[in-house]
Amino acid sequence: MRILLFLFIVLLYSGCDEPAEKETTPADDSSGLETPDWTDATHGNDAEPDYEVVFPQDQVNRINITLTAADWQTIQTNMQTLFGYAFGAGGGQGGGFPDSETDYVAVSVTMNDTEWYKAGFRLKGNSTLAQTWASGIYKLPFRLNFDKFEDTYPEIKNQRFYGFKELTFSPGAKDNSLLREKIGADIFRKAGIPAAQTAFYRVYIDFGAGLKYCGVYTLVEVVDDSMVETQFGKDDGNIYKPESYLKTFTQSEFEKKNNEDLADYSDVQVLITALNSSTRTSNPAQWRTQLEATFNVNHFLKWLAVNTTITNWDTYGAMAHNYYLYNHPVNKLTWIPWDNNECLASRSGPGGNSVNLSLSTVTSTWPLIRYLADDAVYYAQYKEYVRTFTDEAFAVSDIQQMLTTYHDLISPYVIGPEETETGKYTQLSSSAAFTSELATLKQYIVARHSAVDSFVP
Repeated sequence: MRILLFLFIVLLYSGCDEPAEKETTPADDSSGLETPDWTDATHGNDAEPDYEVVFPQDQVNRINITLTAADWQTIQTNMQTLFGYAFGAGGGQGGGFPDSETDYVAVSVTMNDTEWYKAGFRLKGNSTLAQTWASGIYKLPFRLNFDKFEDTYPEIKNQRFYGFKELTFSPGAKDNSLLREKIGADIFRKAGIPAAQTAFYRVYIDFGAGLKYCGVYTLVEVVDDSMVETQFGKDDGNIYKPESYLKTFTQSEFEKKNNEDLADYSDVQVLITALNSSTRTSNPAQWRTQLEATFNVNHFLKWLAVNTTITNWDTYGAMAHNYYLYNHPVNKLTWIPWDNNECLASRSGPGGNSVNLSLSTVTSTWPLIRYLADDAVYYAQYKEYVRTFTDEAFAVSDIQQMLTTYHDLISPYVIGPEETETGKYTQLSSSAAFTSELATLKQYIVARHSAVDSFVP
């Protein structure tokens, strides 16, 4: 009897144990990496992208990135191999740009007293990277990929940064205002053209000898499934980052950002065939119908109107890059702008290439602009969009106020008193240039309105 009573008591107490606390770190710890800060909201793959935290519009987040001395040496060796010169060696761009991307290294990332583990860090870009590297400037353009090293460190499988897998950081090269990357994306969205979200960040990087303040960057959302679902309401369909003039189809010129395992490029092949069809001159109405069957022409004309009005040369029309194509299930292949740090400035591309408001400077090298401009129906639509954009989304007072607001937001972290960009840790030509560039930008907005008034009275 006593034995039975003892067993009953044991079973009673064992059944009253509290459930174990939910594990918040990845289960596989085969590499021995500890991840104590891991939570579903901050690191988990199931969390929705938290735009309010990652892309705040009224504050400047701080982020710390820690490399080891060995990591920094690995980056230097890789850059020497790809570009042909050492950090700070001068010259830049002399050997052209490499065909392959820079290598990733595993780094620690911290924000809001929270750490992300073994995130992939690599330098990014072409001319900006080449010139910055050659000048020995530590305010380098870079990208983070939070689960890049998940095969090496299974504990970080599907690691995310508040729901985001990748993020890119633009250092404001060739822009003494440090505003153009952000204001360009904001203007596109204001005009109804989906574009990557942006926010200002104070970036501190440890290159192996302690954290250094590398100034104010613009954080730019990567164009991926999350971005297109948020702004287009869909995430089905291919996303391409082309390096193409769109004259002929070459598969290597259409980098897929999703659906990589599917060797189906028929959507862009059909686009290029339709665009360059001889029916353009023999039967313009049929040509327009075939083109619109695969490509969102109306959307592109709106983008073109915005892009030429704000004079954003470093994209299609002068350079065969800095755009995405998303094959929307309903709206067909749709244009997405990218890399706006050269906008709102009277510059031109190599050889003087640029796109003026009338589009008269565009040659047949760029058929997607030239052929649409040569079509009377499309050209009339384009001119109408230029006028509408300038009167509405590009109103002088609104854009000038945006510029003032952003300038005042980042100023304490550029020229003090909170922090100051100096020496080899800034892209600015001087602190005075940062202050004076605001007035230059405001004047440029007025000048563009005058140019549009002359083009479309």
